[in-house]
Amino acid sequence: MTPTPINPFGRLAWLLGAALLAVPVLLHAWSLQTRLLVASSVLMAGLCLASAMRVLGPRPALRLALIALPVGWFAEQMGASYGWFFGSYDYTDVLGPQLGSVPVVIPMMWFALSYTGYVMANLIVWQTPSDGGTSVRRSLVMAFLAALIVTAYDLGVDPYMVYKLKAWIMVKQDGWWFGETLQGFTGWMLVAFAIVFAFRLGLRRDGPSAAAAPSLRAVLVPLGLYGILMLYEATQGVPVETRTIAVFVMGIPLFCAACGLARWRREAA
Repeated sequence: MTPTPINPFGRLAWLLGAALLAVPVLLHAWSLQTRLLVASSVLMAGLCLASAMRVLGPRPALRLALIALPVGWFAEQMGASYGWFFGSYDYTDVLGPQLGSVPVVIPMMWFALSYTGYVMANLIVWQTPSDGGTSVRRSLVMAFLAALIVTAYDLGVDPYMVYKLKAWIMVKQDGWWFGETLQGFTGWMLVAFAIVFAFRLGLRRDGPSAAAAPSLRAVLVPLGLYGILMLYEATQGVPVETRTIAVFVMGIPLFCAACGLARWRREAA
């Protein structure tokens, strides 16, 4: 009898569903707002992991997660403890349980955003969701573009998290961007760049193993999530001035990536 092959995507779907169902149980003592924030972060990271396994293949997708999660946590821990990268700040309990001084959901978001930046940068420049293993010079350029895409999201979300949700408290609030200092944006650029660049270097040894033409649905996941985040900032952003900014700083790369996606689909067909 031929053994039934294991479906890693079905298993991942079960794990994601179990994680989402566990959120209200494990966080029953936390506020509804916190439970919704944790659930949405888990959902976003899970969808990006499922998409990455289709677009990149299981091994590269897991490698990206194993890079983004510890790097994201380390950067945030050093920021909360010593003021490195982003400036001095302290997390509140709004984002749920913490590992050290960092909410558990924050490294998940670094993974999801880094993957999104990687895919969108490739669609913008090369009209493909993944360009595989490339030279160091090309990896530097593409990682820089991915970091710009990720940091564009922070222009709207950082003031919202500080003034509306009060998810963290900045020690210095005299920066030129609604209290945010230049160091904060530099830190976002540096961390996102480090994650994507380290991942791209690994692709030179172990490139994407997925099918030559991943499904449109899988590639649409990071673009759709980025678009949802843009629309949320454009309608709910605080201060209100950030709402207009979100449409342009996030809408321009999203539109360019969508154009690249259309060309990729046309050439694949």
